[in-house]
Amino acid sequence: MSTAAGQPLDHRPRTRAQRVIYALSAVVCAVVAFLILGPRPEGVAGSVDVSALPWVNAGLNSATTLCLVAGFVAIKTGRTVLHKRLMSTALGLSTVFLGVYITYHWFSAGPVHYEGSFRGLYLFVLATHIVLAAAILPLALTTWFRGWTGEVVSHRRIAPATLGIWLYVTVTGVLIVWMVH
Repeated sequence: MSTAAGQPLDHRPRTRAQRVIYALSAVVCAVVAFLILGPRPEGVAGSVDVSALPWVNAGLNSATTLCLVAGFVAIKTGRTVLHKRLMSTALGLSTVFLGVYITYHWFSAGPVHYEGSFRGLYLFVLATHIVLAAAILPLALTTWFRGWTGEVVSHRRIAPATLGIWLYVTVTGVLIVWMVH
């Protein structure tokens, strides 16, 4: 592939960034899996009251949802700078969410079990949420990176799928908290 002037494109920075995105995503997924499934040092679980953190995360997910929808509206109405700011804010909110989520699972005494009448629906929503939450991390980072660096064509190619998955994850995250708590 080459530029309009016939010069070859240098894809090394993009390839390097993509490797970092994939590595970071794998590490985050491994940390989260360990926190949920792995052992904790004696005395850590339950040593700090983290009972409010699921609701904090529901608030962060709600704010992220609003930023995503507003960012979509902004780009559809030609407000590119606002779009970039809103999507960067959504990414920042999701980063804060991840920190709170990790804190909650480090100090919580164990997973909260669903006690309601819609167990099948809950398990379906939870399973799809988990799978898509793992997928959204590299997708959101890649989409954001491509937009931020001006790779508009490749950004536009993956942005609709990223938006749909990210919205599903943020909305079902709130739904899961509401159903369990």
